[in-house]
Amino acid sequence: MRKIISVLLLGITIFTFAFSSPALAADAVNGGKLFAANCASCHAGGKNLVQANKTLKKDALEKFGMYSAEAIIAQVTKGKNAMPAFSGRLKPNQIEDVAAYVLGQADKDWK
Repeated sequence: MRKIISVLLLGITIFTFAFSSPALAADAVNGGKLFAANCASCHAGGKNLVQANKTLKKDALEKFGMYSAEAIIAQVTKGKNAMPAFSGRLKPNQIEDVAAYVLGQADKDWK
């Protein structure tokens, strides 16, 4: 009976790790540097100089369905409306870093 339970637990553990999504291994410090160089001209302090209501503040990100790394990565990569695409300027891992920075700052209310 113990053997069956052990094998069952091992199977559940393997299944869990095999089908779970990997954690985003981003560098928020590097993201801050990239943000300052590429994004701050329109988004200084989490603001939005082009569309004032679409800030990078947590409540606005949540309201517009952008409060996730995946959503921010997609927006930065592809661009949308007045925001240009950064896929040609930044590498995918750099965009992940920017997303981590934005989410971290949003959680701290950009202070």
